[in-house]
Amino acid sequence: MNISIFPLFRRVVRPCVVAAVAGGLLGGCQNYERAPLDLSSHRSAIETRLDAAEPIGAFLDRLIESGTNAPSRFDLSDGLSVTEGEVLALFYNADLRMARLHAGVALADFETAGLWEDPEFGFDGAEILSPSGPFESGFTLSLTIPVSGRLAVAKDRAGAAYEAELRRIIDAEWATRARIRSAWGAWTVADARVCLLSEVIEQFERIGTITDRLEAAGELTRVEARLVRAELLETRGVLAQAEFAAIQARVNLLGLLGLSPSVDISLLPSLQALESIEFADELQRLVEANTLLAVRRAEYQTAEETLRLEIRKQYPDITIGGGYGSEDNDDRLLLGLSIPIPILNANRAGIAEARAQRKVALAAAEITFEQLARDLATTNAAIQASRSQLEAFETLLVPMLDEQFREVEQLIDIGEVNTLILLETVSRRFEARSQLLDLRLAELNAIIERARLLGPDQPKSPAPIENATDDTSITEENSR
Repeated sequence: MNISIFPLFRRVVRPCVVAAVAGGLLGGCQNYERAPLDLSSHRSAIETRLDAAEPIGAFLDRLIESGTNAPSRFDLSDGLSVTEGEVLALFYNADLRMARLHAGVALADFETAGLWEDPEFGFDGAEILSPSGPFESGFTLSLTIPVSGRLAVAKDRAGAAYEAELRRIIDAEWATRARIRSAWGAWTVADARVCLLSEVIEQFERIGTITDRLEAAGELTRVEARLVRAELLETRGVLAQAEFAAIQARVNLLGLLGLSPSVDISLLPSLQALESIEFADELQRLVEANTLLAVRRAEYQTAEETLRLEIRKQYPDITIGGGYGSEDNDDRLLLGLSIPIPILNANRAGIAEARAQRKVALAAAEITFEQLARDLATTNAAIQASRSQLEAFETLLVPMLDEQFREVEQLIDIGEVNTLILLETVSRRFEARSQLLDLRLAELNAIIERARLLGPDQPKSPAPIENATDDTSITEENSR
C-alpha cells in the first residue's frame, strides 16, 4: 500500500510548523511594565537616609574588605566626621549614582553582546488570476551563521566599553573624596570665621562701652566715638555675611554627602587632607595611578576594539534557510543559501571612521597627560607658596598682634586707654587671623589636589555598592 506523506504534511505538519514558529516569535518577547516617577517618596527617602544605619554599616564592612581607606566604625552619636562623610558620599552622592547607572547601561550591553541574530520566518503566496489557476504558497525559515567571528569581537568591544565605565566610576569616586575634603575644609573655615567675628564684636562692644564713658567725661571727641560705633555696625554686617557663607558651605557639603539640607546632624570641623605620599618620580606616578588617565586608557582600548569590530564586519556571514512550498498542487521542500561578497562596500566607511576615532582617543590620552603634568607642577608651586605665607603668619604676624592685644588690655586695666589704638589692634588682629584661615584652606586644597592628581594607593576597583534603592550593583566581580 503506497501512501504519500505530502497530504499528511499539508493537513497536520504544516499547521504545526506555523504554530511553532508563531509561538517562538512571541515566547522570546518581554513585557512592558510601567514604572511611574514618585518624587514624594524620593523626598522621604532623602530625609531618612541617616536612619538607614544597617545598609551603611554593611557597606562600610565591604569597603574595609576591599582595602579602601575607611573608618573602623560608623557612629553618629558624637557627630559626623570627615571620614564618615566620605562613606556616606560613596553610598549616596548623586554624581556617583549617575556614574554607576551609566555603567549599568554598559553592563547590560556587555551581557547581551555577541548573541546570534534571530532567525527570520517568511511566507510567500500567489494567486493565479486565470479561472483554473492554483494558489501557490511557500514558508521559509532562515538563520545567519556568524562564521566571520564578529560576534566574539562585538563581545570584546562591549566589555571594553564597560571597563571604561568602571574606570569612570573610580575616577568619580576619587574626585568625590577630594571634593568632600575641600568642602569640609571650606565649611570648617567658614564656621571658624563666624566664631572669630563673634569674638571681635564682643571686643568692639566692650570698646563701645569704654568709648561712651570717655565721651561723657569729655575725654573723647564725638568724631572719635562715632568712628568706633561705625566699626561695630560694619562688623555686624560682615558677621551676617559670614553666617550666610557658613550656611551655604554646610548645604554644599551636605549635598555632596547626598543628605537633605535640613538634616539634623552635627558636623565635626576638619582640615584633614587626603593621604599624601612622596614619590621620587611624580610624573611616572601620574602615568600609573591617575584615575582620569585610566579612563583615557580604557577609552582608547574601546576605540581599538571598535576598529577591530569594524574590520571584522567586512568578512561575510552565511545565511541559510529552508522551508516548504506548494505550486500547482505540487509540494516541495525549499533550501536557500546566501553569502555577501565584500568587493564594493566592504564596510569601508565604518573602518575609516573607527580609525579616525582611535586617533582621537590617542590624542585625548596624550593631551590629558600633558594637562595633568602642568596641573601637578602648578599644585606643587601652590603648596610651597601657601606654606611660606603660613609660616610668616603663624610665626610672626599673628603672635605679634596677639602680643599687641595683650599689652593694650593691660593698659586698659591700669586705666590708660587709647580707643583708636585699641580699635586698630582688634581690627588688625581679626584680619590677620581671618587671612590665616584662608591660607590654611588654600594649603589644604593644594594638598588635596596633589593627592587627587597622583591617584589612590589602593585597589583599582569601584566601591562595592549594593543599593537596592538605586536599582544598581557595581562590584569588583562585574569587572572584566
